[in-house]
Amino acid sequence: MADWELRSCCNHEQIVFVATIGAFIFAILALWRTPLLTPFKLITVFLHEASHAMACILTCGRVEGIKVNANEGGVTYTRGGLQWVILPAGYLGSSFWGMVLVLAATNLLTARIAAACLVVALIVVLFVAKNWFLRGLCIGFLLFLAVIWVLQETTKVHLLRYVILFIGVMNSMFSVYDIYDDLISRRVHSSDAEKFAEICLCPCNGLAWGVLWGFISFIFLCASVYLGLVILS
Repeated sequence: MADWELRSCCNHEQIVFVATIGAFIFAILALWRTPLLTPFKLITVFLHEASHAMACILTCGRVEGIKVNANEGGVTYTRGGLQWVILPAGYLGSSFWGMVLVLAATNLLTARIAAACLVVALIVVLFVAKNWFLRGLCIGFLLFLAVIWVLQETTKVHLLRYVILFIGVMNSMFSVYDIYDDLISRRVHSSDAEKFAEICLCPCNGLAWGVLWGFISFIFLCASVYLGLVILS
C-alpha cells in the first residue's frame, strides 16, 4: 500500500532516487551553457512542440508540420483546433512530460515503456518535420535510445532508468527556465503566452500568464519528486 504521508521515508531506493535527481540538477546547472546539454535542451523543445501538436489533434485540428531549430527555438504549424488549448499546451505539456518521465524512471518496466513511447514519438515527428535539423535530431536520439536499450538488455551496463530520469529532470528544469526566459525576463512578444493573452477574455497580459504557467510547471517538478517517493515507498 502506498505511503502517501511518507512516514517510512526514506528507504534505500528513495535515497538513491532523491540523490540522483539532486546530482542531475547540479550537473545540469553546472553545464547549462555548455554544448554537452544542447541535445537534451533540443529534445525538450521537441516535447514542447509535440505537446502543441497533440493538443491540436485532440481538439480536432490538423498538424501541418513541426520545426526545431539549432538556436533552441521551434514552431508547430497547425490548422483549426482550439487555440486556447493549443497555446498553453507547449509549456505545460513539456512540464507534464518531464514529470511523467521522472516517475517512469522509478521502475524498469515503466522506463522501458517510456523509452518505447519516445521512440514512437520521434518516428512520427520524423515524417512531419519541416526541416532537416529536426529530422537529424530525431534520428540521433533514436540511435542513442537504441544503444542504451541494447546495453540494458545484453550487458551489465544498466543505464535506461537513469537516462529516462535525466531526460525527465532536464525537461522539467528547462521548461521552467524557458517560461522565465521567454515570458518573464524578456517578454518575447511572439511567445505563446502573449498570443494566449490576446485571445483570452480575462484582462491578464502575457507576463501574468507566464508567471502562472511557471508556477504550474514548478508544481509539476515538485509533484514528480513527491510521487516518485510514494511509488518507491
